[in-house]
Amino acid sequence: MAHNASPDNATDTRTVPARTQDRPTEVTAAGIARLAGVGRAAVSNWRRRHADFPKPVGGTETSPAFALREIEQWLRDQGKLAEVPLRERVWQQLVGHPAGAAAALRQAGAVLLLAHDRPAAWQQLRAAADDAELTGVLPAVLDAVLAARLGPGHPVRGLTREALAPSAALVRATGDLAAADGAAAAYDFLLGRHLDANPRQYTLTPPGPAALMAELAAVAGPSGTVLDPACGAGALLAAARERSAEESDAGESDAGERDAGEGDAGESDAPVTLYGQEADADLAALTALRLALGAPDAQVRVRAADTLRADAFPDLAADAVLVHPPFNERNWGHDELAYDPRWEYGFPARTESELAWVQHALARLREGGTAVLLMPPAAASRRSGRRIRADLLRRGALRAVIALPAGAAPPNGVPLHLWVLRKPGTTPPAPQLLVVDAAGPAPGPAAGRDKPDWQTVRTTAVEAWRTFDRDGGIEEQPGVRRSLAAIDLLDDDVDLAPARHLPPPAAAGGPAELARIRERLTTTLARTTALTPRPDGGAAGPARWPLTTVGELARSGALVLRAGGAGTAPAGGAAPAVLTDHDVIGGDAPSGTLPEAPASGPAEEPVLLQAGDVVVPVLGGGAVARVTDDSTAGAALGRNLTLLRPDPAALDPWFLAGFLRGTANNRQASSYASTATRLDVRRLQLPRLPLADQRRYGQRFRDLAAFEGALRLTARLGEQLVQGLHDGLTDGSVTPD
Repeated sequence: MAHNASPDNATDTRTVPARTQDRPTEVTAAGIARLAGVGRAAVSNWRRRHADFPKPVGGTETSPAFALREIEQWLRDQGKLAEVPLRERVWQQLVGHPAGAAAALRQAGAVLLLAHDRPAAWQQLRAAADDAELTGVLPAVLDAVLAARLGPGHPVRGLTREALAPSAALVRATGDLAAADGAAAAYDFLLGRHLDANPRQYTLTPPGPAALMAELAAVAGPSGTVLDPACGAGALLAAARERSAEESDAGESDAGERDAGEGDAGESDAPVTLYGQEADADLAALTALRLALGAPDAQVRVRAADTLRADAFPDLAADAVLVHPPFNERNWGHDELAYDPRWEYGFPARTESELAWVQHALARLREGGTAVLLMPPAAASRRSGRRIRADLLRRGALRAVIALPAGAAPPNGVPLHLWVLRKPGTTPPAPQLLVVDAAGPAPGPAAGRDKPDWQTVRTTAVEAWRTFDRDGGIEEQPGVRRSLAAIDLLDDDVDLAPARHLPPPAAAGGPAELARIRERLTTTLARTTALTPRPDGGAAGPARWPLTTVGELARSGALVLRAGGAGTAPAGGAAPAVLTDHDVIGGDAPSGTLPEAPASGPAEEPVLLQAGDVVVPVLGGGAVARVTDDSTAGAALGRNLTLLRPDPAALDPWFLAGFLRGTANNRQASSYASTATRLDVRRLQLPRLPLADQRRYGQRFRDLAAFEGALRLTARLGEQLVQGLHDGLTDGSVTPD
């Protein structure tokens, strides 16, 4: 780990090799596309078609890098760029920095902290110094600001004269961005863009679980000190600070209604202290800057070191500990830490790194303090951890295990757990465990396949924990929550998975609901019989119509083609549901949700459906086309879908959808890869027929769609009835008579 250089021994910029100082800021093809607001394919076309397109100055043959200044000038000359936005200019300077994006972001964040905490000093320094003087004086100024804000052992290192020598333009542009957007917003943008650009390098805690964990920890009361010993990008500490701010605002509102002379009203106004530790030195530095800028009223102490091997806060007694630990880590220090005093509940096996984090969290809590950990479900049931789990239960340290829905946090395919722990005091509570399945209730209207309905999850988890923590027990809700005596769990396995201890709800809603399903099935079967089509007689052979393609119709203006997948949900605003390829194939209502807009930019507008649109999946090899009705209109178009919007004066939508579903038509328009079949919608064919004839065919295709929908409903009701009767017979709610 590099250390800050003092002004006395800092290296002069003249000793830096000229090639480093003169190296231009570089930009990749993806960066060029972002600057010009086009796709990467357009950039590739420009390189092929324009002989004067700038030549690469770095990168590789498959991923070349170009000089940002040359690219900007070429885009302006071609009329493709009026002016590079300041945000994009700073970002391109970051990613093209000779020291790398992380080091450049560390420098930019430190400058933003200077501009935020000491704006007058920054303005005076920026106005008075030329580039060489600016980068020569900055190290001492930045070191003073960082030490004052983050403490003497902070992780934002390496801001020497030599390191800052190539960064004069970046420093000035960053200061301009702070003046335009505010220092905190500017850093949120840059850090968000950096994290988005490196998804495999960082495992992030999503906002939903982070806010839920902070709220669970705050149920017992305000937290003056919060620790995250595996803080990553700081999501949990930021959520804890936001929760503390909300409670402080609520406290001030309540205090305003009390007599102004009460002396204890100000205790909750004390700023929260955030402690974090992260093994990745670069990420620790970026997180410290994020918290310092985003929580100006909080004291921030972040350290860069391996928590289990080199605890930076051995004497801390925090009010709350929030942790999203690394999962399944074998090299966590098992051999070196056999006699560590933190293993109060047992020495974790090599395969139980998560239980080492659990005990570290408890060791850093004050008596009565709360820890919330995001855990893999295997940690609740692996036999190698049963003795530690048993001791946690006996001593009243483990208070709740809450199962989250799949997709809550990486790895998204696994339904993770939250463990809520309370450090026992001199009189520990009666050993009880709350088990909650927050994924158990039926999903709310906002839920979909893409992400959980966090309002439902939060309500289920927080209400159960608040009631249990207050009363010491809770009324059982089958399939959702239950409190258990620890003695009942202390068997050979000590399996704490909520699903194993929650009795299921009544099968399919009980016998009354099964009777209603049967009645609906009977009605639907009768309707399906009435809708069954008859294959009327026709010509002896296939018709020989003149044909056209979807691509030709799009070029003539008879229809509009749009690809799905674009669009993000606005922050804090209502977002439309997403029609997914699964919904189209299954005939279901829109079930997806738009991804949240990144912190690095505004929300992106999705493609919204209108009544009469025809939607076609492009992957999978099936012959499917769906006409959008009023109930689906307004939904966003999902990935791997193509929208065809016909002109009603030229094309009947049902005629279009019906002919697009032809087996031979799909076969001739499909391409085949080693693992998938892809449909080229533009190559799909349909006959040239007058509009009146189109409508005749369209009506027949509409009748077929109604019959197909009735068949789907019949199958679903039949499956519900069969499974419900199986469940009822096996749990005793339905008798065999």
